[in-house]
Amino acid sequence: MFEFNINDYKYKNIHMIGIGGISMSGIAILLNNNGYKVTGSDISISETSKHLDKNGIKYTIGQKKENIKNPDLVIYTDAIAENNEELVAARKLDIPVVSRGVFLGGLMKNYKNSIAVSGSHGKSTTTSMISKILMNSTKNPTILLGGDLDEIEGNVHVGDKDILVTEACEYKGNIRYYYPSIGIILNIDEDHLDYYKDINDIVETFKFYLRNQSKDSKTILNLNEENNKLVIDAVQGELITYGQDNPDADYNATNISFDESGKPRFDLIMKNGDVEHFELAILGRHNINNACASIIATLESGVDIKTIKKNIQSYTGLERRMQLMGNVNDCNIILDYGHHPSEIQVNLNALAEHTKGRLICVWQPHTYTRTKRLFNEFVKCFDEADEVIITDIFAAREPFDPSISSKDVVDALIKTGKSAKYIPTFEKVKEYLLSDIKKDDQVIVTGSGDSDRLARMIAGVSE
Repeated sequence: MFEFNINDYKYKNIHMIGIGGISMSGIAILLNNNGYKVTGSDISISETSKHLDKNGIKYTIGQKKENIKNPDLVIYTDAIAENNEELVAARKLDIPVVSRGVFLGGLMKNYKNSIAVSGSHGKSTTTSMISKILMNSTKNPTILLGGDLDEIEGNVHVGDKDILVTEACEYKGNIRYYYPSIGIILNIDEDHLDYYKDINDIVETFKFYLRNQSKDSKTILNLNEENNKLVIDAVQGELITYGQDNPDADYNATNISFDESGKPRFDLIMKNGDVEHFELAILGRHNINNACASIIATLESGVDIKTIKKNIQSYTGLERRMQLMGNVNDCNIILDYGHHPSEIQVNLNALAEHTKGRLICVWQPHTYTRTKRLFNEFVKCFDEADEVIITDIFAAREPFDPSISSKDVVDALIKTGKSAKYIPTFEKVKEYLLSDIKKDDQVIVTGSGDSDRLARMIAGVSE
């Protein structure tokens, strides 16, 4: 088991392969602010590079063995292949090497309390909601986010050692290395199928994670999610459940309604029987679940209900989560990170109910594996869209796979009667939309690749 004591500086000089990733950059800044010398590399400049620059962290663009200059520890992100020059060089020099997930698990143990948010969907929103509440309470949390939050002017906040708030992604089984005092399970869905065999494999990983926890831990779990129920018997400490219109849950969201733009309001029947009213400033029924998890986690962390209610109501979301990028021809251009069929579907459902004109979805598929393995689910998830435009697949960590393409999805959609177009390049998508969108239409651009660049192009917003 990897151990990391943030106060003993055994690993004074740390090199990070893939430092530009949202999680890696946050860890880099945290280490840098705790007195470590951090260097790193990545294949290209990313949005997070500005945060590294601001903190004076040195990194190189391009990954070469020459970048390994006798660090005490090398941390690499999950996207790094085993034949990566820097990774191979570090191992040849017998330099300790750990994955990001293993390192985060070791880092987590340095904090008296920790809140880890896991689940296939909603991690970043829930983690940032919790962060906003804690930041505006008497707490001074350390925060690692999967997106930029205005409250902390980025994706990381270096607070004290009393409490750490972080996302806990299940990719490559990373949650097996985490030991939070409060663990949140939002949902368990079929994803990351380039690593997992099937949903059963994913469920077993979550069970492994829960069995690792101490008897003093608390698990906060959405009882409306069927796959979540499969892991309950693995919970080691206290189980706290929540749900929507679910009297079996410890916390039950009822009397749900929406304003004309789709922002939810609801009553929450608390575990003690009290009823509290909440209003959200973000769209969608699914965000009621994220809010419930955030309310419970911060209550369990000692925050008063008045502070929680105020900050839930003023939370406006992260970048790339149902983010309004601009308005063109009286048509809203919305950006979202959703890249799984379930995420796309819930976002379209949230928008469709309050769209007066057409709802147009522009989707950039993320990875060949996900597109192929969830092909049928993708074909079914666009029901609420009046038109679907699909760009080329964003390969991310994968080599080109000629057996699957965006056009395959478009052809399947057309066979179902859906209006769908394959437009490979961002420039052509922009050209098409600007000539087609009308008053009261809404366009959502979704995907976890570089689809944010496309949304900015359409909305006329600079980087």
